[in-house]
Formats: sequence, C-alpha cells, structure tokens
Amino acid sequence: MKEKIISLFKRMEPDKEKSPLLHTAYDAFFTFAFTPNHVTKDGVHIRDGMDLKRTMVTVVIALQLCYLWGTLNIGHQHFAALGMYQNLILEGFHLKLFYGLVQLLPIWIVSHVVGLGIEFYFAARKKHAVEEGFLVTGALIPLIMPPDIPLWILAFSIAFAVIIGKEAFGGTGMNVVNIALLARVFVFFAYPGTISGDEVWVSGLTKAGPGGVADYGWFHLSVLNPIFESFGWDTFQQGYAVIDGYSGATPMALAAKGGWAAVMEHYTPGQMFWGLIPGSIGETSKPFIIIGALMLIGAGIASWRIMVSMVLGMVTMALVFNMWGFNAYMEIPWYYHFSMGSFLFAMAFMATDPVTAASTNRGKWIYGFMIGVIGLIVRVMNPAYPEGWMLAILLLNVFAPLIDHFVLQSNINKRMKHVQ
Repeated sequence: MKEKIISLFKRMEPDKEKSPLLHTAYDAFFTFAFTPNHVTKDGVHIRDGMDLKRTMVTVVIALQLCYLWGTLNIGHQHFAALGMYQNLILEGFHLKLFYGLVQLLPIWIVSHVVGLGIEFYFAARKKHAVEEGFLVTGALIPLIMPPDIPLWILAFSIAFAVIIGKEAFGGTGMNVVNIALLARVFVFFAYPGTISGDEVWVSGLTKAGPGGVADYGWFHLSVLNPIFESFGWDTFQQGYAVIDGYSGATPMALAAKGGWAAVMEHYTPGQMFWGLIPGSIGETSKPFIIIGALMLIGAGIASWRIMVSMVLGMVTMALVFNMWGFNAYMEIPWYYHFSMGSFLFAMAFMATDPVTAASTNRGKWIYGFMIGVIGLIVRVMNPAYPEGWMLAILLLNVFAPLIDHFVLQSNINKRMKHVQ
C-alpha cells in the first residue's frame, strides 16, 4: 500500500528544470510525509533515527504546551482588564480560548507564510531541497511576540531575519545568530512602540487603561457569538470598559520602576510562576516551559550544560546585586528572577540552539554562564530595556565560535605538553 502511494506521488512530481518552485514545494511535502531513500554507499557512518526533520518536529512538539497556555492567557489578560473571569484561567474558558485563537492564528500564519515563502524561493533559486530549519524558527517567533503586534511589522521582521540572518550566510545550519531572536530584535529597534510599554501586552482594547473599551471584530460578533448563543454560553459584548486601576504593565516593567514592592502590588508569586501575567505569548507559564526543556534534554536535542550554566550565571549575578543593593531592582531576591520574565524560555529554547551555541562541552559552560551574567546586568541596570536575555544570547551567539576556538586550542596545548 505504501509503495502504491509513493508511486502515485512520484507520478505527480513536477519537472525540476521547467518548474523549479513547484518542484521545491513538492519535494518539501514529499520529504515531510515520507522518509527520504537517500543512503550512504561507502565508508563507515553512524546511523541514527533522529535526523534533522525529526529533530525539528521534536522541538515543535515541546513548544505545544506553551502555545496552549499562551492562547488561553491572551484571552485571560483581555478579560482581566475588563474585570471579567479574573480568578481562574478556566473561568470563561470558551471565550478566552477562542479569543486567544483569533489573536494567535494570524501571527502563526504570517510567521510561516513569510518565512517558508522566502525559504522556498531561495531553495528554488539554488535548486536544492527545502530545509526543515524554519520549522522551529516559525514556531518560536509567535511565542516571543506580544499578542497585539501588527502583522505587517511581524512580516518585515521575519523577512529581515531570514534573508539577512540566514540566507545571506548560506541557509540552515550556517546562520551566526538565532533567527527568531533576530526577528524580535528587529521589531524592538525598528518599531520600539510595538514591543515595549504597558499597552502592547494586552490585546483587543482601545486602550489598556482608564478610558479603554473592548473592541471586537466581525468574526467574534458575527461568527463566534451565534455559535456560543446556540449552546447558551456567554458571548463577546462590544464596549465593556477597562476597570479602574487596571494596568497592563508586565512584572519586568513594574520592577524597573519600583522593585519587588511594585511587582507585588499587582501580581503574586503564584501568578508569575503559573503565567497569569501579561507578556510575550509563550513566555509566561514556567511549568510548561520546564516540561518542554526536559523533553529536549531527554531527546538529546538541547544541552543541559548550557541550561545549568545559564542558571548559575544568573544566580551569581543576582547575588552580587543583592549584596550591592544600589537600587530597588537590585534588591529583588535572586529566586524571583526565574518567574518574573522570560529567563526560563530563553534558557530552554533560545540559548540551546545547536547551530548558534558553543559546541564544545567546556565552551557550553562558559557560553551559558556568560548569558546568565550579561542578561541579568541588562535586565537590572538598563532602565530603557527591562529584559536582557535577547541581547545577551545574540551577543554570545557571535562569540560562541571564539569560545570554542580557545577551548580547542587549550586542549591542543595540553596534549602537546604531554607529547613533549
């Protein structure tokens, strides 16, 4: 049966010379659906079932709990601003879920259409198969963006990151810096108003503060509401006002202004740990991020050395700041830095990118430790940017080859001494 299906697909294969783009699209689908039959002929090779395609798919699977929580939290933050369904994530579950889906799906679609479109174009131009590298990048980008990001800005950022950061260096496996983070840093510096401040983390409001009201589109009112009404469920109601005293500020923004006391006025440690806070779509729920990290470690995809050393670097720098105590932000207990922002997500899914991270075992310890140190310095000491992991990881991406060079050179020198 399998042979018949493969034979059918083979008969549909476009001509590679006459229709390079169609052939590229066909080849991408065929290799995704079936295991390629290309095998090595000569020499000794290590064969493993974990090829590039399966590696990428495993990482995407590890992100799914973050997607689920991110979808619900988009809706939860929206209704919390209106004073509705505030106590538990499951209150108003259908409204939160579908509201989150309507916000998240366009971001996910634009991410993949733009990114894969560029990948297909370059693959057709170079006449080689589409590489699976963008599967992970396309899954990561929506999770590190605010829920209200304009789609045209998102499209520009992805195009910039894929063309300048990846294709210009030769494609998958040749990029120097993490492509998803490059897309985010493009948004931050080119359009800072869309990824900073208190307004961008809660969507669907005319204003995330006094005077703001709920603003739904035709899909909510004309498509979803009739379905909900048929089941006797609550529906989306246009014009609900933002409650008095509400602020869409993230814990990071609050900490930058007033330290831990300012954070505790709005959020409890439990809310920050479980993810009932405003923030980037996939970076809020710490338990789900930890589960994803353990999946990657168990599959042998992500380096536990980078994760552990990054934790050690952050804790070391936090303890130094605690002893220094120059301002209120420095006095925040070191253990709360794990739950306040995106540290765990950056540790699990960004810093461990095998293409841009250090490759040697000792280099991984140095690489992760320096990310932890530099990231917290940026977080605490730069009032204009109250989160530092993006900049720290991109900086260490650039220095990762140099770290590996010195580690290898050190090993060579030690062995040469033994020879002499």
